[in-house]
Amino acid sequence: MAAVTEHLVVIGADAAGMSAASQARRRRGTDQLRITAFDRGGFSSYSACGIPYWVGGEVAERDALIARTPQEHRRRGIDLRLRTEVTEIDLDRRRVRSRDLDGGAEQWTGFDQLVVATGAVPRRPALPGFDAPGVHGVQTLDDGGALLATLERDCHRAVVVGGGYIGMEMAEAMVRRGLRVTVVHRSAEPMATLDPDMGRLVRTAMEGIGIEVVPGAEALAVRLGPDGRPRAVVSTAGEHPADVVVLGLGVRPRTGLAEAAGLPLGASGGLRTTPEQRVPGVDGIWAGGDCVEVLNTVSGQYQHIALGTHANKHGLVIGTNIGGGRASFPGVVGTAVSKVCSVEIARTGLREREADALGLDWEAAVIESTSRAGYYPGAAPMTVKMLAERGSGRLLGVQIVGREGAAKRVDVAAVALTAGLTVDQVVSLDLGYAPPFAPVWDPVQVAARRLAPLVR
Repeated sequence: MAAVTEHLVVIGADAAGMSAASQARRRRGTDQLRITAFDRGGFSSYSACGIPYWVGGEVAERDALIARTPQEHRRRGIDLRLRTEVTEIDLDRRRVRSRDLDGGAEQWTGFDQLVVATGAVPRRPALPGFDAPGVHGVQTLDDGGALLATLERDCHRAVVVGGGYIGMEMAEAMVRRGLRVTVVHRSAEPMATLDPDMGRLVRTAMEGIGIEVVPGAEALAVRLGPDGRPRAVVSTAGEHPADVVVLGLGVRPRTGLAEAAGLPLGASGGLRTTPEQRVPGVDGIWAGGDCVEVLNTVSGQYQHIALGTHANKHGLVIGTNIGGGRASFPGVVGTAVSKVCSVEIARTGLREREADALGLDWEAAVIESTSRAGYYPGAAPMTVKMLAERGSGRLLGVQIVGREGAAKRVDVAAVALTAGLTVDQVVSLDLGYAPPFAPVWDPVQVAARRLAPLVR
């Protein structure tokens, strides 16, 4: 008897969606699984995280960010349809409605298995002028191309609204392109993913490279010129001249399609899934990437974290399970790294306010160290902040701000958090040492040594 061919439909052709499709294709032949993938954009399998470095000129060519072209996917037996938006999911009849964005034609496509990987969209305030040409969110390659087209005009001043990861990376991109840059953000310090004392170090570094930082300011409007393009951003702190405005307010999960279909959403608006990346309550529906919530294993709570690392892992899990294997995604500890020119920024685990919200009894230590032995040429300074629970000594979180060689040290802390180590155990870790790579006590261990007696 001939094998039954199932139809897998994927909505979203970037990290999670195409990782799922590719893994499922590897595990099941074309005679067992037919795959159709839809994406409203013009590209597949690209690094959205690399867009600021393309805009800033560090990455010369857009195509360098593309991991796998549409033609490569099609050669592997995936029917990839770009510039085609899925507009409806019909769970009762197990089909999706799609529309060709260029020709306008619509059609229904049936499925046996469905992967929802619709990603996220930049937060855009519903305020005057924020929908004008020259005001850019940056989430897709199409967004990056649109921003570069604006920068080819006579642009001298950029205002970045928002001081998070995207805002910092886009501020650096604008500096590299020779623009005068202002960052307007509502919190007391930039990088609200850090505690304020660590965010203050980031602000000092930004101001040191000529970025004007306007803290504690709410954006109110974008003032437009006669051509309908930005002339300034108006905030509660005043008016900030701008030829281009970049949104750095973070992203929200793109789940309107899923919500309309009745799929369950969490508190952040992201899809809620099982560890196998199944959408609960409906057979054969999977979700992954920036449109889902993830479990933070340190806090025990679900949250929305848009990162390519998670999206690729989600896709691998989904594709393995659809392909007949067994895989699960255990959650995250909240690790992220970024930089503003030569300043590296890293964090993992909980911040002070998150520990307070969970009712934890905690202590913190802040230390200064260097990336190499202090006497070795090129040793660069860094500040490490570590949080741990009083009594148990359980590591809760680490934040790092420093020069070259600082950010990736957070990986030691991420592993320690995943393993549930105490600060005493972190002190005893057998880490690599040689003067060109680290001081005799690694900076993370220096922080653990400082903190350990405070939490015993």
